[in-house]
Amino acid sequence: MSKKYEKLAQDILKKVGGSENVSTLTHCMTRLRFALIDNHKADPNALKSFDGVIDAIESGGQFQVVIGTHVEDVYKEVIKHLESDTNLSEEPTATRKVSILGKLIDFVSGTFSPIVPGC
Repeated sequence: MSKKYEKLAQDILKKVGGSENVSTLTHCMTRLRFALIDNHKADPNALKSFDGVIDAIESGGQFQVVIGTHVEDVYKEVIKHLESDTNLSEEPTATRKVSILGKLIDFVSGTFSPIVPGC
């Protein structure tokens, strides 16, 4: 595996409060989806400033870092630096209950996120 995204992954992990602040991590097509122990430890403005990060938002109880189409490569690098007790999954967790309002907010925030062209 290429080390192309290693620095970005380390920077992201640092700005979400470190590996000790990560409860679970998943990803979707364009986003890293963190469940953080303390969302106040995350620094979305610093995350947004990184080359390779499109946006950082808190939505539906998750802290999401919008990466783009290369999210899986960044995810693989992030998990290398997480503590072993962090719950990792490439599939979103199905056990989290979200209210109808929460689903609406997730939909709207996803709709207005920047469109990432394929490389």
